[in-house]
Amino acid sequence: MRFFLDHGVTLLGQWTSYAELIGQICALAVVFLAKYRTLWTWPVQVAATVMLFSVYISAHLGGLAARQVIILLISIYGWWAWTRHRDPVFGVVVRRSTPRELLVIVAALALGTVATALLLDALDASWAPWPDAAIFVGTVVAFALQGRGLVEFWLVWLAVDAVGVPLQIASNLWFSALIYTIFAGLVIWGWLSWTRDAKRAKAAVST
Repeated sequence: MRFFLDHGVTLLGQWTSYAELIGQICALAVVFLAKYRTLWTWPVQVAATVMLFSVYISAHLGGLAARQVIILLISIYGWWAWTRHRDPVFGVVVRRSTPRELLVIVAALALGTVATALLLDALDASWAPWPDAAIFVGTVVAFALQGRGLVEFWLVWLAVDAVGVPLQIASNLWFSALIYTIFAGLVIWGWLSWTRDAKRAKAAVST
């Protein structure tokens, strides 16, 4: 892995390691694949976590590094869940969250961010504990919702992007900041697609 961290290319006038380049390209592909609900979403995500874990450890962003481990575990769950919840017409079955699920999502984001930020600060594991924590918790929640086929995972991702772009720039991870910006456009595209498909699936069940 040292080779991928120590070697790289210059993009947009900034040096970018191969680990960051490969990891973020795979992460970008995951958003694209998730929009189409293909099972390839998950193995590609595994590849992204391996590369980005090393990138964030080297940048002293403990929250972002730790989230790669959690994402790896959730990716295994998501792969299993998507395999079991498929429909011959609509592919992976997706739906809107219930009011109760929305309350749980908001509570998990708020409480998780506070707890993680305090932990990162106490351990001196990040120079920016609050945004680092928000991205960590938001990512974990988003992937968990994605694995369950809940449309709102796209909105959580949009919030993660809003925090992630300035943090990546401040960390001199310019290529990652660019990828996060592209993420935002793909997230909106995916959210519209999943919302439409959820309505179709619900209508089919009603009839």
